[in-house]
Formats: sequence, C-alpha cells, structure tokens
Amino acid sequence: MALTVGTTAPEFTAKDTNGNTVSLSNLAGKKVVLYFYPKDDTPGCTKQACSFRDNYSAYQGKDIVVLGISKDDETSHQKFTEKYNLPFPLLADVDGSIIKAYDVDGGGYAKRVTYVVDENGKIIHVDSSVKTETHASDILAAVGA
Repeated sequence: MALTVGTTAPEFTAKDTNGNTVSLSNLAGKKVVLYFYPKDDTPGCTKQACSFRDNYSAYQGKDIVVLGISKDDETSHQKFTEKYNLPFPLLADVDGSIIKAYDVDGGGYAKRVTYVVDENGKIIHVDSSVKTETHASDILAAVGA
C-alpha cells in the first residue's frame, strides 16, 4: 500500500544521473515530484519520462523539482537521459532502499507511483493510477500548479 497524503515523506540520499548526491532534506522549501518507475528505456517508462520532459518548463515555472527514481544504475540513467534528452535528474536506487521506504516495491522493480512532496516534507498527492502519456500534466493539474 502506497504512503498516504499527509504522511511525512521518508528521507533519502541517492546518486543522480551525473553522480551527484541528492537528498530530500536538501530540497526543503520546494515542492518535489518523486515519480517511481520500473525500468529505463521501456515503452511505458519512456512515455512517462517524455511526458515530464515535454512539460518541464511548466514545472520550472512553478519552482517544482522533478525526480525520477528506479533501480537502474547511473550508467543506465545516463543513456536513457541522453537518448530522450531528459532535462531532470533520475535517481539510482540500486539497492531498492528508497523504493522500500516509499512502499512501491514491485519485487525487483519500482511500481509506477508518483508522490508530490510539499515544501515542508509532507506528501500532498499520490498517484498510483498513472497514465504515462499525460502523467506530467495530470500531476500539475492535481497540485493546482
């Protein structure tokens, strides 16, 4: 069962596409979209990532951070990012610790669930019925951005 609205988002630290360390606590004061997905460069995951890519300027305009999270490693994320020109970081959760903390473990991969975390670290929206092609605009509409 996914975490619920009003829950404090679990803290995490992970490496991003470029090997930078990203921690949720370092993003305090900003809204953060954490979208979990099963695997780089697969049809549904590509549609979902490209949805965020195509709507990325709207997220920047609202000062919302977008982070994709899967169990793929940094090298896989780099190839996926380059192939589809993704303008946001992907986090490598190789050991699955973030996936477990957010209760989206699908048994070796991340279930497709998105959390929106507010400026104070509280979950304000959960989407577990993701429509990959329209996901980014669906999330913007859901959070009133």
